[in-house]
Amino acid sequence: MSSLIFMVVLFSLLHCPLPSLSNSEGEALYAFKERLDDPRNALESWDPTLVDPCTWFHVTCDSSNHVIRLEFNGNYIGGNIPEELGNLGSLVSMDLSNNRLEGNIPKSFGNLTSLKFLNVSNNHLTLPPVNNNFQTFPMESYENNKFRGWDLRRLIPDDS
Repeated sequence: MSSLIFMVVLFSLLHCPLPSLSNSEGEALYAFKERLDDPRNALESWDPTLVDPCTWFHVTCDSSNHVIRLEFNGNYIGGNIPEELGNLGSLVSMDLSNNRLEGNIPKSFGNLTSLKFLNVSNNHLTLPPVNNNFQTFPMESYENNKFRGWDLRRLIPDDS
């Protein structure tokens, strides 16, 4: 009888779909990882099968397991920043400085209304954000990129 129950339970487990172990924030961060060149394996701990990304290196979460901080300063990561990072609605701080990021800062960053600190300096970015939310960040947050055809001084008020 016990072997019959075991077989029924085993059959049920094998034929029932398992719940997804990811969430939208984890998916957004994993999309970021997949689009990057990471020669120093800074993102090696980023496992998409975990319930949330709060255990990943360079990621900090709040008590509700929402991503609030990304710290990638000086990890030599390269590539384009994906639109999906704009889905991190609880993000307060993001430091992507001193890397090899290129392309545009995604328009979806305009969705990051909780963002209080941003640093994308010393990369190869070519288009700054054009959202008013980004006028609160100092010029140093955008220094040493390849912004062409844009006057950052008009976009971002001078701190002096």
